Amino acid sequence: MNTLPFHLVTLTHPAWEEALACARGLGDDALPELRLDLFPDLDPEALVDALRRRCLVTCRRVSEGGRWPDADEPGRIARLVQALKGKPQWLDLEWDLPIPPELQTARTYLRLLRSVHVAPGVFDLEDRLQNLPEGEAFKWVGWAGSLADGGRLRGPLAWARDRGIPLAAFLMGPKGLATRALQAAWGGAFTYAAPDDGPPAAPGQLPLALLREWRCARLHGGFSLCGVIGDPVLHSRGPAFHNPRFQRALKDLIYLPLLSGDAQEAVAALEALGVLGLSITAPLKLALPQALGLEGPLNTLWRRTPGAPWQGANTDAEAFQAALADLEPGPVLVLGDGGVGRTTRTLLKAAGRTVLQASRRSALTPEAVAAFGPVGLVQATSLGMAAEDPAPFPDLLTAARPTAHWAVEWIYKEDTAFALWARQAGLQLVAGADLFEAQAEAQSRRFIEGCGGLPAGS
Repeated sequence: MNTLPFHLVTLTHPAWEEALACARGLGDDALPELRLDLFPDLDPEALVDALRRRCLVTCRRVSEGGRWPDADEPGRIARLVQALKGKPQWLDLEWDLPIPPELQTARTYLRLLRSVHVAPGVFDLEDRLQNLPEGEAFKWVGWAGSLADGGRLRGPLAWARDRGIPLAAFLMGPKGLATRALQAAWGGAFTYAAPDDGPPAAPGQLPLALLREWRCARLHGGFSLCGVIGDPVLHSRGPAFHNPRFQRALKDLIYLPLLSGDAQEAVAALEALGVLGLSITAPLKLALPQALGLEGPLNTLWRRTPGAPWQGANTDAEAFQAALADLEPGPVLVLGDGGVGRTTRTLLKAAGRTVLQASRRSALTPEAVAAFGPVGLVQATSLGMAAEDPAPFPDLLTAARPTAHWAVEWIYKEDTAFALWARQAGLQLVAGADLFEAQAEAQSRRFIEGCGGLPAGS
C-alpha cells in the first residue's frame, strides 16, 4: 500500500511549469497535492502523468476554500474521474460523499483520503471518528477562533493514533498555526505545507522549509510547546533563534509563534496547548503576568510541567542593563513612554542616570532637549516595526545630536530609521538585533533548564 508521507505540499503556483518543477524537487518526505481547481484549463490525466502518478489529486469547492463552483458538482466529480486515467496514487474525496462507481473501480491502485472542512465554531471530530467513511486516510479541518481552540484536537488525534487511524486534524487561520506544526506531537499522521516558492493554499499554512527546519515530522508525544505570544508575532525571529538551541540541547521542545493580544485568551491557551515556556511581547508583557498572579512587566515565563507554578523574568531588562554598563555615563533622552519606555526609565534611574522622557502625551521642545544635553538616546517607541516607519521625534533628535555619544534601539530589526540616523550621526549604537540576541539567549537558558525534563546526558 502507498502510505502518505508526513508533508503534503499544495501546488499553488500560478503556472503549471513552476508547479511541476517544485513537485519534482520535493523529496521522499513530501507528496505534491494536485489541486485540479487551480489548473482548470489543463487536462487532469496529463497533469497526473507529468507527476508520474506520485500525487494526491484534489478538486476543492469554493465553499471549502477552493475555486471550483459549488453549483457544478457533476463537473467537479467528472474532473476527478478524468484524473483517474493517469492512475494517481491518492485522491481526496469529501468525507460525507458516497464513492462514485468510477472511483470504486479504481480502488485496486487508488488510495482515498477522506476530508471535511467544517464551519467556524464546529468541532465534530470526535463524532466523525466514530463513523469513518471508507478510505485509507482522513483529514478534518476547522477554524481557530481563539488560540485555545487547538487544544480540542489533542484528544481525538491521540485516540486515532492509538488505533492506527491515519488522521490529520488542524485549524485554519493565524491562531491555528500551532495545530499544523504540532500534528506529529499530538498524534497526527500528516500535515499540509505551502511550497517554498509559492503562496499558501489556506490561512495559516506554513512553508515546507519551515516545517522541516522545525523538524515537525520528528515530533512525538513527549514534546512540549514553547513560544512567543502577543500581537503581532508571526514575524518573530524567536523560532529561528530558539529551535536550533533546543535541538542542540536534545530538549523535547518546539518554539512557535502564538498570536493573541488578550490576556484571558492567552491564559486559556497556555493550559489548552500545554505551553511550558513563553516569550511575551506587546501588548501582554504586563497584562499576562498579572492574569497569572505574577508581578510584571515580564517578557519570559517558564514552568517544569503543565500545572506547575510559573516562574518569570524580564530578560529585556537584563540585556539592557548589560548594554548600559558599556555606555558612557551621563543624562539620557528616552523616546516613548509606553511599557518599554517605562521599563527603560526605571532601569536608567536604578543605574543612577538622569532621564528626560519624550512622548506624544508629554511633548518636549527642542530647546528643552538641547538644554538637557543628553549623552545617550533610547528609542522605546513602536516606530520601526514597519519598514516604512520614520524615526521618532526628528526635531528632538536634531536637538540632541550635538551632545549625544550613543544610542539604543529597542525594535528588534537591523535597519530602522532610528538606527540609520544613529549610524549616520556617528553614534555608538546598540541595535535592536543586539538586544534581541542577548535577551533571547537568556530566555533559551531558562527554557532549556526549566521546561520539561533535563536534557539528555545531563
